[in-house]
Amino acid sequence: MARAFVIAILGAESTGKTTLAGTLAKALAADGHRVGVVAEYLREFCDREGRTPRQSEQRHIADEQTRRIDEAAATHDVVVTDTSALQIAVYSDLVFADASLYPAAQAAHRRCDLTLLTALDVPWQPDDYIHRIGRTGRAGMKGISITLASSADGEA
Repeated sequence: MARAFVIAILGAESTGKTTLAGTLAKALAADGHRVGVVAEYLREFCDREGRTPRQSEQRHIADEQTRRIDEAAATHDVVVTDTSALQIAVYSDLVFADASLYPAAQAAHRRCDLTLLTALDVPWQPDDYIHRIGRTGRAGMKGISITLASSADGEA
């Protein structure tokens, strides 16, 4: 069996990652693909423990997210994951000033074929949007930025 096509959805909480993952999976399955969805292990951890993780628990959470993605990739054509170890590494860096998770997280994330980054809102000014997406183009990296909006995103 060929290696699965892995779609990682990254972004802050409450940006629609879970909804987007489910919608993508449903559409891909309707197209005849064997699709696996990997839920955000961090959410499961917080629900089980009744708290946010400590610094000492970050590596386990990142490793478990990666393990689940790899497990799903072994048995599906397409995997849609509601975050990756890279998101956990960023969180650990921002909250605990701990950048030690980046090397393993970046190595794991390289196995993702497509990364979708969700944002909280659509910018009000085009210049703000150009600046925001321009930051992702550092170091000669190329990509495509697509903004999806509905009438609910317009001014009230």
